[in-house]
Amino acid sequence: MRSRFEPDRRLTARMGLTLFLLGLLYVIFVGVLIVLLKSWVLVVVIAAGALWAQYWFSDRIALYAMHGRIVTPAEEPRLHGVVDRLCATADMPKPEVAVSELDLPNAFATGRNANHAVVCVTRGLTARLEPEELEGVLAHELSHIAHRDVAVITVASFLGVLAGIAVRFAFYSGMVGGRRRADQNTFVVVLTVVAVSAAVYAISFLLIRALSRYRELAADRAAALLTGRPSALASALTKLTGDIARIPTSDLRTAQAFSAFYFAPAISGEASPTLSRLLSTHPPLETRLDQLARITEQLGPAAGQRS
Repeated sequence: MRSRFEPDRRLTARMGLTLFLLGLLYVIFVGVLIVLLKSWVLVVVIAAGALWAQYWFSDRIALYAMHGRIVTPAEEPRLHGVVDRLCATADMPKPEVAVSELDLPNAFATGRNANHAVVCVTRGLTARLEPEELEGVLAHELSHIAHRDVAVITVASFLGVLAGIAVRFAFYSGMVGGRRRADQNTFVVVLTVVAVSAAVYAISFLLIRALSRYRELAADRAAALLTGRPSALASALTKLTGDIARIPTSDLRTAQAFSAFYFAPAISGEASPTLSRLLSTHPPLETRLDQLARITEQLGPAAGQRS
């Protein structure tokens, strides 16, 4: 089913290019592992098993990690009401609705497709936002589902997971460690696996970060056009970014692992501006606000006045 979220061809092109490059990297990586480990069956089984688990259970894993639970309309009528209205406006299937008890003010969407998706908000988010701001945040998350970029990011991040598995396998499979000393050839193989895995992880990490930053801008734009209130989304962004910066570092440790899926980045510290832009899962706040300001101008005086 096609939703009424405005198609974003540039987002689609970027997702396609990123997946192509990651797929090429994946084929090369698996090929190198087969040559080095001399067991294509083992490599394929590990790769296929990891991808299957990440694709089919990513939503449950994310909910579990963020202490979220599925809620019914009777439990959360306000939240369900907003999601119902937005899904009707966008002409898209309604995802499951979940709430996390964390005070961290944020929201995320996850799931392999529009028919198997979850949108989750934290208690910290609902306690801080006005109704029109909450609507903007939820429209942003529904845009991720409609454009399928939740599944794309999940699959794309698989290569980094596989690289991590390869490193652990190299150290703990018996080639190194145990009570027997590995011979020189085996030691070289282990070092090669670690080096290749590290390189693959680094490249896939940067590709995914670049795609993630663009998809956040695309979701902001789609949400602003759907609700007709870009100023409300800008207000939510400004408010949440400031509040997240005041959350204790210890409370952000779990959240940082899922930062790419969040409406606002879960940050606990500051790096240099250049490094921050390169490694960030989200574009700078100023960039997002500038885009929303331009959309406000495009929509004219009626923007933000919709009841």
